[in-house]
Amino acid sequence: QVQLVESGGGLVQPGGSLRLSCAASDYTFSNYHMGWFRQAPGKEREFVAAISRSTSRTYYVDSVKGRFTISRDNAKNTVYLQMNSLKSEDTAVYYCAATNRAWVGMEGPREWHYWGQGTQVTVSS
Repeated sequence: QVQLVESGGGLVQPGGSLRLSCAASDYTFSNYHMGWFRQAPGKEREFVAAISRSTSRTYYVDSVKGRFTISRDNAKNTVYLQMNSLKSEDTAVYYCAATNRAWVGMEGPREWHYWGQGTQVTVSS
């Protein structure tokens, strides 16, 4: 069991950067794959990025490749999402997620066990 708390969201201009953080309560944090999803108004929750529990392999949705970087610090029980070159279409509530299932189908929300409360990211001039 793990509780997740996101932080770092806010308002940023197009082309700007933000770093989201997700702090996990569970001491077995290193056993979980971690991920980020986002949900814009009127849209379904969308996979953004994931990082594996062992080798820290990463997986990104095409729309953020080259702009976003997911990373983790197991000593701090924290996963990060560095977002650069932000666009208006990145505006959404961003959710942190965790799972200890296999590294398959990570883009599907149903594959994830635990979710944070979300943090708002708004990209606007």
